[in-house]
Amino acid sequence: MKFRPAFAPLVLVGATLTAALLCSGCESKPTKNSAKSTAGDWPQWRGPDRSDRSPDHGLLAQWPVGGPKLHWLFKNAGLGYAGYSVVGDRLFTLGLRNDQEFLLALDTRTGTEVWSAPAGAKYPNGWGDGPRMTPTVHDGLVYAIGGQGLLVCVQAKDGKPVWQKSLVQDLGGKLPGWGYTESPLIVGDRVIVTPGGAQGTLAALDRRTGAVLWRSAELKDEAHYSSAIHITHGSQSQIVQLVEKRFFGTDPATGKVLWQVDFPGRVAVIPTPIYDQGIVYVTAGYGVGCKAVKLSADGKTTETLYENNKVMKNHHGGVVLVEGYLYGHSDGYGWVCQELATGKEVWVHKGFGKGATHFADGLLYCVDEKSGDVALVKATPQGWNEQGRFKLDPLSAQRNKQGGIWPHPVVVGGKLYLRDQENLFCFDVQGK
Repeated sequence: MKFRPAFAPLVLVGATLTAALLCSGCESKPTKNSAKSTAGDWPQWRGPDRSDRSPDHGLLAQWPVGGPKLHWLFKNAGLGYAGYSVVGDRLFTLGLRNDQEFLLALDTRTGTEVWSAPAGAKYPNGWGDGPRMTPTVHDGLVYAIGGQGLLVCVQAKDGKPVWQKSLVQDLGGKLPGWGYTESPLIVGDRVIVTPGGAQGTLAALDRRTGAVLWRSAELKDEAHYSSAIHITHGSQSQIVQLVEKRFFGTDPATGKVLWQVDFPGRVAVIPTPIYDQGIVYVTAGYGVGCKAVKLSADGKTTETLYENNKVMKNHHGGVVLVEGYLYGHSDGYGWVCQELATGKEVWVHKGFGKGATHFADGLLYCVDEKSGDVALVKATPQGWNEQGRFKLDPLSAQRNKQGGIWPHPVVVGGKLYLRDQENLFCFDVQGK
């Protein structure tokens, strides 16, 4: 079976749909997430609104030969495919060290470790051991899920534990075939996770105590690998999540299902849903493709715009929306620009390998998951327009031969963060 999880937890990761709203006319209203949050923070998977659109401006429009300057390299991030959150001068990620997974905090100025906190037992897997998600930072607390499904909440300042819950033992979930990869979502005083199973696909916990507030008992789908998003459509606040055979919206206050739509997922459904101006868009690999629906004015019914669309078959590298156009890698096809409203292909580029992408200041940051090449590309419907390329060095000596460079790139505070297993890179991409 050929599966290569994405995680940022991946932006994949994956994860996502995370920056003050930058999409033109976007109706999604992000919940404020902060330890001591600023406009330039990146507090969760795919940023503040999970759109994977950086708030940064004034970045390098072109890279010099050899790429941007390396600011620091941290070589002890541990194994796994976890992504990273950045709040203030702290970066948060996870990694496997020996037989223990850890939640880590680094100083973004120097790349030195500030603290580490246990995040569960080792998750072993043929595609690579270790955690696969991105921590969420909110109001002085950090939330993270280990590969085995242990949800931990710790203090951001020192890593001191506050509470923990097992998605399996405590919430009745079943460990997915390639581990839990979801990044927790904070909505108000609730932390939303997807344990899956007979007690309900989604769970809302009190973010301060871990007490269970509700389960989405109308749905009993097992967890897959996508992370939920929070949207506001009209006056209706919703949590939108994607599992193998459906995607759906629920009321954050009660867990009541507002709408649900069938989806022909198979093997592993990973990318984060995208929302814009009433449209909910999802995609998956393994030949599945993409589907988009339009929500009714009251947010309780849907109209299908297109389905079984094979233009975008995104495995786990993520898709970003920029001014009505979607950008990402499509399995067996290449890098694609697709029109959101119609699903039509705008262009395809086959000259760069499969991988993850991220958007900042009019540009796509694309990573080849095999070679370690990193490309800077204009986000335009006019075609693939490359503005520089370099190769990550050194690449991980510990990565499983079946694995890839799966954590998604992140640009925040004028820095580009990239990771290959134990090697976590920080590059200076601030324009002069």
